Amino acid sequence: MKKLVTALSICAFLIVASCGTSKTVRTSKKVIKGNWVLNSITYNQAGTYNTTLLNDASKACFEGSTWQFIPNNNTGVYTINDTSCSTGDRHFVFTIQEVDAETGLYDFLLKPTNEKHKSETNQGFRLKLSALSDTAMQWQQTVSVSGSSLTINMNFTKQ
Repeated sequence: MKKLVTALSICAFLIVASCGTSKTVRTSKKVIKGNWVLNSITYNQAGTYNTTLLNDASKACFEGSTWQFIPNNNTGVYTINDTSCSTGDRHFVFTIQEVDAETGLYDFLLKPTNEKHKSETNQGFRLKLSALSDTAMQWQQTVSVSGSSLTINMNFTKQ
């Protein structure tokens, strides 16, 4: 009986431990918490591209936008500040998912929502969280343009 209780205890611990977020993700959430500015958007190839980011606005509208991340409930808001664009707050929920524990690479999943954090379309965006420090963050999104891959780099600084 004692062996059965011990075995069940070990199984329960393993299940709980495997369901928790990794240390890398927990650390990333602490770093991402707060206010950021999307300073620049660049491409890995030369050229002029007419991109609409997050099914919302153009590159020009997003540059200079301010972002706030609240990791304890995985929500946030970004504000388009360019007066030549449709300005205002946009709400979202986000998740950081570790892709490879050895390399520490992770994906950033962002889903636009209304003010009550409910998605009207249930669509989201998978971005690669390619760099994260106490002062800078970079997201990358790879899209197809005329049969070729194009990587969009979104470069943030912390306020």
